[in-house]
Amino acid sequence: MVTLRIPRGLGVLALAACFVLMGCNSTPKDNYKEQPVEFLYNAAVDQMEQHNWSVSARIFDEVERQHPYSIWATKAQLMQSYVNYENNHYDEAIAAADRFIQLHPGNHDTPYAYYIKAISYYEQIVDVQRDQANTQNAAKALQDVVTRFPDSKYARDARLKLDLTKDHLAGKEMEIGRYYERQGLYIAAINRFQNVVKNYQSTTHVPEALARLVECYSAVGLPEEAKKDAAVLGYNFPDNEWYQDSYDLVKGGRAAPEETPNWIARILESADPF
Repeated sequence: MVTLRIPRGLGVLALAACFVLMGCNSTPKDNYKEQPVEFLYNAAVDQMEQHNWSVSARIFDEVERQHPYSIWATKAQLMQSYVNYENNHYDEAIAAADRFIQLHPGNHDTPYAYYIKAISYYEQIVDVQRDQANTQNAAKALQDVVTRFPDSKYARDARLKLDLTKDHLAGKEMEIGRYYERQGLYIAAINRFQNVVKNYQSTTHVPEALARLVECYSAVGLPEEAKKDAAVLGYNFPDNEWYQDSYDLVKGGRAAPEETPNWIARILESADPF
């Protein structure tokens, strides 16, 4: 997105300096009379270019407050989302993006608002041992970008980030499944591993998920199910290291690959009891 300026007038830098001196405990409303929109907007851009993100956000907010019906107020709304993102204030960035989307659904910059929202969630993804709410939100928001604006310049990056996000969610399912398996809670573990195979087919975790299914089915005395998953693993990932362990479990020999790669069709639909 190109950041536009209004033709510069006098006093812009002085105005920005005043915002810097105000600090966080004062508000523009307390300190300023109404200023021309060009003064405010250009001051905000100046501060943004100097990476003074908080000051820039305050001045963009003042643009909207003082000149709510100006075209520059619309641009300032979106710029608030951007500078808050750059300042790692992700919740504020998301809120500003949502507000822009709600108020200006047909604006030519709306795809960028969706993208800022998505990457603000994406930047908050944490390791798989912690809650994955932001990961799920990121996946949904990135999918929105891809679905709504497939030909936009933001869609390509969104697709790449979406793949990584799905891999992360699959990793969380694998962590829980491994825990259940170690505890001997094999049915719960099976449900988690099946979820990876069914819903995260393009991720790196699928070979291990199939191998773990072989282990769990063998442990609960379902050798035919174990053989089927070993065969699926062999058909789709014949050179993967997990296949060796799996066919060693099924009667000490290689399971015959299924006739079709459509291995999703045979997955059980039982719910996770945990």
